[in-house]
Amino acid sequence: MYGHFRPSCAWMPLLTLLATLLLLAACQRAPEPAADPGPEAPAAADTATADADDTGADAGGTVEQPELKAVTVDGAPYDLAEHRGRWVVVNFWATWCKPCLKEMPELSALDAMREHIEVVGLAYEEIEVAEMKAFLEKHPVVYPIVIVDTYNPPADFETPRGLPMTYLIAPDGRVADRFLGPVTAPEIEAAIERIGQATGMEPAGETGE
Repeated sequence: MYGHFRPSCAWMPLLTLLATLLLLAACQRAPEPAADPGPEAPAAADTATADADDTGADAGGTVEQPELKAVTVDGAPYDLAEHRGRWVVVNFWATWCKPCLKEMPELSALDAMREHIEVVGLAYEEIEVAEMKAFLEKHPVVYPIVIVDTYNPPADFETPRGLPMTYLIAPDGRVADRFLGPVTAPEIEAAIERIGQATGMEPAGETGE
């Protein structure tokens, strides 16, 4: 009854125009892809790293020019800043640490024989002053000993990951070197000579009186 509908040629341009308009509308409605947040993450990390570097701390968490104010087991005040002009060996140790005890006599001799080098021992352990004094009577040293509060250690130094832990402080108060594990007097003197030549901070003297 009904024949097949066949659009005449007059309708073809109109149909083509409508199809084109629908296609353009669809393209305009399509949302633009969201910006990829991936590249932003490294930028944020770089900023955080830069902020950490601005504090003056090294990779180990120690301030570049650390402060250290404490009281020795003899009751005398100790201020690291008062020892500017000399190389200072800051030695974290403990009475139960065998490598620490082995290096103590050598550090003591270094302090006594080299007027441009001083040593301070930071006992990183829970121990009473009387007990420490009794220990030092059996293991005497010429350099001052400070008992460190393990719950409130010196803020400008990294919490020791192991003992002994030794820092070499240059005459200008900056951390010049760090030794994790036992260190010998020749190693310290070699570091002082190397760093002194590189920075112009030559030792003020060679031997004590």
